Amino acid sequence: MTTPQLAAGGREIKVSAHSRDRLIRAHRLPNIWCPGCGIGIVLEAYTRVLEKSNIPPERQVAISGIGCTGRFAGYLDLDSYHTTHGRAIAFATGMSVANPDLEIFVIAGDGDISTIGGNHLIHAARRNVDINVIMVNNFNYGMTGGQHGATTPTGAKTYTSPYGNVESPFNIPYLVAAAGASFVARWTTIHANQLFKAIRRMTEVEGFTFLEVISPCPPTFGELNGFPEALDTMKYFREKSVVDDGADLRTLPITMHPEDPLVVGNFVDKRRESYQELLRQMQLRASGVGHQ
Repeated sequence: MTTPQLAAGGREIKVSAHSRDRLIRAHRLPNIWCPGCGIGIVLEAYTRVLEKSNIPPERQVAISGIGCTGRFAGYLDLDSYHTTHGRAIAFATGMSVANPDLEIFVIAGDGDISTIGGNHLIHAARRNVDINVIMVNNFNYGMTGGQHGATTPTGAKTYTSPYGNVESPFNIPYLVAAAGASFVARWTTIHANQLFKAIRRMTEVEGFTFLEVISPCPPTFGELNGFPEALDTMKYFREKSVVDDGADLRTLPITMHPEDPLVVGNFVDKRRESYQELLRQMQLRASGVGHQ
């Protein structure tokens, strides 16, 4: 479809196609995400990786759960699945074990991945299941009312912790790395190029790969915690982000205290046999292949 737009000076330009039209269900646009939300930046980085990769379209799969990020899969024009809340990793695990040739990404929010689905996250990392997980972390359940969750910083206000959250948040990179993931990274939505490179690396690593993307959420978390506009959160990312690939993972909790940095980087990138590789070895042993 041809869409007229105005260039500088009022000159009309026409856009008839985009190189990523194949990957987007344009008829579902505009999307439902709030102004200033960072999920669109993740969508841009993800589709750019798929566009530039050598992964055939029939092998590309995206899976999401419920919530704002849960809408991600619905805008993709590839094999995509909108699963139940907290079960996206379990769904992806079954699909990957059944067909190891698929390049599967789970893209979901922090409530979906680390709170309701936290048990699946830990055990998929422990087993080193060959799937890729992108967790968009906006520190709350944005779509369902702004409740606090497993990543809400201590002291932060949400609509279910109006006097400040008393719980300790998960240190997600430390948790996933300790469980055994092959690749672990954290970036914010101002690190667009680093997001692209991290996602591209996830397609290359065998085993469980995990990317935490820190994202603004102006209308729920932001307005209660001194970031009423997306630009406020972006300024915080710019001023507090410290890139340290070799950081001690035990020191990575996000406090959002003015004096504390927000450490980002590609923290883990290692070779470890994946769950699918171990299953294949077991199947060979069970069939007697390789035994004298």
